[in-house]
Amino acid sequence: MKRLLTTLLGLAILGTAAARLPERTPENVAKYARICREAIRKEMKGMYREAGGALRYPFLAPGSNQYLDMLWDWDSWLSDVALRQILHDYGSEADRREAVAYERGCVLNSLSYGGMDGWIPIWIERDAPSREEMLRRRNPWKSNMHKPTLAQHAAFIVQQTGGDAEWLREDFYTLQAFVSKYLNFHRHRATGLLYWETDEAIGVDNDPSTFYRPRGSSGSIFLNALMYRELLAMEYLAGRLEMPEIADRYRTEAKRLKAAVREHCWDPRDGFYYSVDLNLLPVEKPEIEGLAPGDLYLHVGQPRTYDCLIQRLSVWSGFMALWAGIATPEEAAEIVERQFRDTRSFNAPAGIRTLSPLEKMYDLRASGNPSSWQGPIWINVNYLVFRGLVRYGFTAEARELAEKTILLLGRDYERFGALHEYYLPENGEPVLNKGFQNWNLLVLNMADWLDGKQVVAEF
Repeated sequence: MKRLLTTLLGLAILGTAAARLPERTPENVAKYARICREAIRKEMKGMYREAGGALRYPFLAPGSNQYLDMLWDWDSWLSDVALRQILHDYGSEADRREAVAYERGCVLNSLSYGGMDGWIPIWIERDAPSREEMLRRRNPWKSNMHKPTLAQHAAFIVQQTGGDAEWLREDFYTLQAFVSKYLNFHRHRATGLLYWETDEAIGVDNDPSTFYRPRGSSGSIFLNALMYRELLAMEYLAGRLEMPEIADRYRTEAKRLKAAVREHCWDPRDGFYYSVDLNLLPVEKPEIEGLAPGDLYLHVGQPRTYDCLIQRLSVWSGFMALWAGIATPEEAAEIVERQFRDTRSFNAPAGIRTLSPLEKMYDLRASGNPSSWQGPIWINVNYLVFRGLVRYGFTAEARELAEKTILLLGRDYERFGALHEYYLPENGEPVLNKGFQNWNLLVLNMADWLDGKQVVAEF
């Protein structure tokens, strides 16, 4: 009996230890960075997939059984940023040459599903129907499409391969049509902000600023930050293809969008960037039929003079204004002081909560359709916030976030031999999808930054 009690006590102690992140000490950071590096090195080509079926070119897949053989939009982009760091650290010149076909294939597969209308699907499966069949079942003007990361991915590949953009020349018109569709048909005219058509497959699935909201109503800070960088990527690509007038046009559009985001999405009260509500009734001339002289007609004295309403929902994507370079230095300092450092809100032991626990929608339960973005830790979030902190010179905060990410993923490798899709904020316990690689491998970019090594960064 005594032996049984001792065994049970030992298991209880082990269980408690397992449900706690390692202390953030230099020794632990070094230990778990080493574990991450060893595991990632072995998985260097684990995201490579060969051409076949609807996917004409080889490509990169996120990993795990759920995403085993599919091309995803922003997943392939951030996976490639991680891949290039892996190749820099561990690959040979032959490895780097081999990777180019898989990298370019992500962009070219997506563009092969493009057209004059600009619509490109968010993901493509190997047995996907043709573009024409897809569009028989959806209205391309009223549905979401590939997130604005396609030009960024192409620009990243061009930068990483010595500036060569000729592989893109034949399809550059299709890429321009894609970007133009966003600007011409998914932009709110009064504010100049981009909006989601629906809450379907927005990447941050159940973000409450968009989830279950009316169609076309969400001027998402996440979407607009991505689009700003997409326009800068288009400027770069047009320049590489010797199209200076077209490059100028994208530069102008980028400046216009940046000004719109600063004007409408910055909240001086909270010191944060928010998504905005575009679902307002139009200001119209009053209909006077049936009114007698002297009758009162409401609102004509001073109709509304604002074009959107800030959604004061503490969603992680407000930090995207730092990642994109939209925030002013003064705004960035306020965001770091009031938002990043607040442990009651975003700042958790495992990294950045995707939704503040101060919000009533905060929910850590496992969910796969939609994936849960109402609180759990996602590694792409940790990475993008980290990159924003580095951009604005907040080195201590960037170090803190990089170290937390290393401890979180290193312990996951140590315990389970694999990574997961997302994690609990307090103790770092994995929630879903063992074997998920994808943007999780960006932990290597963060570890190299900590060690002062050469770091691969997105365009």
